[in-house]
Amino acid sequence: MFTLTLLPCLVLAADILAQLPLASPVDLLRERAAGTLEDFIASETPVALQGVLNNIGSAGVKAPGAASGLVVASPSKIDPDYFYTWTRDSALTMKALVDAFIAGNTNLQFQIEDYVYAQAALQAVPNRSGALSDGGGLGDPKYEADGTYFAGDWGRPQRDGPALRATALIAYSKSLIASGNNALVTTTLWPIISNDLNYVGQYWNQTGFDLWEEVNGSSFFTTAVQHRALVEGNTLAAQIGQQCTSCVSQAPQILCFLQSYWNGQYILANINEYNGRSSKDVNGILGSIHTFDPLAACDDSTFQPCSPRALANHKAVTDSFRTIYGINSGIAEGSAVAVGRYPEDVFMGGNPWYLATLAAAEQLYDALYQWDKQGTIEVTDASLPFFKDLYPTATTATYASSTEPYSAITKAVKAYADGFVSIVQKYTPTNSSLAEEFSRNEGTPASAVDLTWSYASFLTAVARRNGQVPASWGESSANTVPSSCYATSALGTYTTPTVTAPLPPCTTVSTVAVTFNVAEPTIFGETVLIAGSIPHLGNWNPDMAIPMSAADYTATYPRWYVTLHVPAGTSFQYKYLKRQQGGGDVGFENDPNRSFTVSTGCAREVGLHDTWHG
Repeated sequence: MFTLTLLPCLVLAADILAQLPLASPVDLLRERAAGTLEDFIASETPVALQGVLNNIGSAGVKAPGAASGLVVASPSKIDPDYFYTWTRDSALTMKALVDAFIAGNTNLQFQIEDYVYAQAALQAVPNRSGALSDGGGLGDPKYEADGTYFAGDWGRPQRDGPALRATALIAYSKSLIASGNNALVTTTLWPIISNDLNYVGQYWNQTGFDLWEEVNGSSFFTTAVQHRALVEGNTLAAQIGQQCTSCVSQAPQILCFLQSYWNGQYILANINEYNGRSSKDVNGILGSIHTFDPLAACDDSTFQPCSPRALANHKAVTDSFRTIYGINSGIAEGSAVAVGRYPEDVFMGGNPWYLATLAAAEQLYDALYQWDKQGTIEVTDASLPFFKDLYPTATTATYASSTEPYSAITKAVKAYADGFVSIVQKYTPTNSSLAEEFSRNEGTPASAVDLTWSYASFLTAVARRNGQVPASWGESSANTVPSSCYATSALGTYTTPTVTAPLPPCTTVSTVAVTFNVAEPTIFGETVLIAGSIPHLGNWNPDMAIPMSAADYTATYPRWYVTLHVPAGTSFQYKYLKRQQGGGDVGFENDPNRSFTVSTGCAREVGLHDTWHG
């Protein structure tokens, strides 16, 4: 369920937040988002951003107990339990936030800085994949939400996480360098990035589990993001007077290996394994969009979004879902459909995924951007079937931007891309939450609720639709496949990062947005309130207690919450109480009183997560 973040309020304004009758969670999930696509994008964008922030510790209201800066995959703890932090998911999410920060949302710097601190600590945590001393521990895929290692059995190692984390931190480093903070990048971020780049250089040529944590082999997505990380890592090293010898020696060979995934028709999601699948998988689309370079041509070697290979793969993958999902019944080729991970998927019933459907849209928005920049569309034998679905008279040719076919094709591709977002709109409930999946026959949300990656995918797809693109990672200088390919690696060196000095200067705040959360089941007509020892909490007067909202209340998390702005440094005590509808008897929770001191410094918000003292 989506968390409605309350606007900064005075004590009197909080009275407006009194509990209103709510529809049941099931009703909210069955109803659909309405209005035009533009209306949906406008309303869903702030929801998606808040959905991401809600899942980041320690202030995130959906991440109680998560360490500061750690991104939990979902608040879901039962069927499935996703209340962990995955290196891959967190890095993809943080890259989306870094791009938004660079585009102008400077409020996100606090979350980014917390992420830097958290990853410095996480790299040093010994785990079942190994330790930092030989780099092996960097391949462990997930950790407990409090930052300790996950001791259970899992598909490990997973070798995409370090590359993706390096990419996210490199993007942030570039923004710091642009503002003159070179020394900060060298002392604080580079040690973390360097560890990850060394891991990639040392272990890229070894098998591991794919991004779906199911196949132990070589994964296209992993290889693609590893190549990107080493290319841009070497550029960053040169900017700050460092060296990345493994970047130089290994990136060309990774690019050479990347060609192994092309079978002449589509991208093989996994090789060096035998699982009996077709290997048609959104893995290939995700690999293309996460190695998208806005300055690149439509290069096949790096599977750029507009490349013939990537477009042929887009058709092969999306078409593979047309006949297997009930909600796709009757939708012809060339029209958008709900997209899942791979057609043979059986996890949670084998459903479409929000992030997969959005990825299909994002690749097309990326392609449109690249065609616009280069001023031509090249149709080859490989990509012709893709184009003929949208423009039946297409032939193998190069269409200049001044021609009618170019205009017709780009218009059709834009409508096709919008169609995938419209599928997401159709199956987004009225509370605007994005789960992991939606059911293949009814379209109702399924699996983990409030999936962070789903929200991040919405943000990046919409950004690309709006022409907001990330910085170049240097693809144009790293797209030549070597004439000879070798199975190589480079032994890495690893050091424990120490992030002790403050990150970029911030503004000390005078007030802090304190969100009080308490889990307490209630019956119809009951309202939970909060009272305390300061005027913001009514000075212990029950008649002045602050009503809390149950807009996010569910059976699994009966959450009541309110956000109040309290002066920094304020110490106070507080308690929760219940009141019957109509102003009936007041009942405080049991002793003792709770105590809290609002921090001083740069943090502008904090979340308190309590359970009722019975």
